[in-house]
Amino acid sequence: MTPWPNLLDARAPTVAVGFAANRISAASLESRGGRSVVVACASEKLPAGALVPSLTNPNVHDRHAVLDTLGRVFDQVGGRPRRVGAVVPDLVAKVSLVRFERVPPRHQDLDQLIRWQVRKTAPFAIEEAQISYMPGLRAEDGQEYVVSIARRDVVAEYEGLCEAVGAHAGIVDLAAFNLINAILAGPEPPMDDWLLIHVTGESASTAILRGDRLIFFRNRAADVDESLLDLVHQAAMYYEDRLQGHGFGRVILAGLAAAGSPSSDIDQARRRLEERVNHAVELLDPRESSAFADRISASSILLDALAPLVGLLSRDRKHVHATR
Repeated sequence: MTPWPNLLDARAPTVAVGFAANRISAASLESRGGRSVVVACASEKLPAGALVPSLTNPNVHDRHAVLDTLGRVFDQVGGRPRRVGAVVPDLVAKVSLVRFERVPPRHQDLDQLIRWQVRKTAPFAIEEAQISYMPGLRAEDGQEYVVSIARRDVVAEYEGLCEAVGAHAGIVDLAAFNLINAILAGPEPPMDDWLLIHVTGESASTAILRGDRLIFFRNRAADVDESLLDLVHQAAMYYEDRLQGHGFGRVILAGLAAAGSPSSDIDQARRRLEERVNHAVELLDPRESSAFADRISASSILLDALAPLVGLLSRDRKHVHATR
């Protein structure tokens, strides 16, 4: 079983917290009768500007407001947990796919090789970086790796928020990666090529996978002069022209409800995306991979906010094996 790369590596906890520009969410998961069940969850809005996701700048702008919201959310899921997994916005890290014709046999040498490779395109000094990686596709011309790079002090901001309320963040991981985990943890994970589109108020990410292997990833901030349709179109064209793609088995959209988009706008976005990729577009539903306790009444906004948290909490529970 291969979890997606995270900024700090550890086994999945039972409580996850999700940070976004507009809200903080949390979920608690248990195993019941062989199935994962979300037993408690909460989500509350943040004041505008309190948390601003960024790759190169500080993210927390109103620490008091963020901590106050975080404490209330934790209280609603059964008190202050001692160990959590933290899901952070996609903008916090730069994700690259790098390929080597030959892979060094020693782990330390591979670390140095990857660090040297990403140094070329890192938007900050490599000495300030937190780097995580995992194997991607293996091809005749080499082995690919999925590499995440973030500023260590930015990761520390999110760790520090958790520590301030008594919780240790053993995992710090990207939202898009854990949406992938949620999909792979479902009863029928995709085995062919598929496309994930993750949209928030401040960015959009596209991820193309071949089964459980990432073969394309791109994230763009909302202030870039490029529409969602353009971003998806470029991903689809790259898939066809450079990745020998023969069509998507599934196209999945996530994030718009949690970002505050009304249902009419989400329906319109789905229709326009379907026209662009010539394929049905489905909304991600975390209840496919984890049941929700009977007393939980989950709105579309809450389900959207909880989806990456369910993915993080399911990372050690999915039954998808890597193809070596």
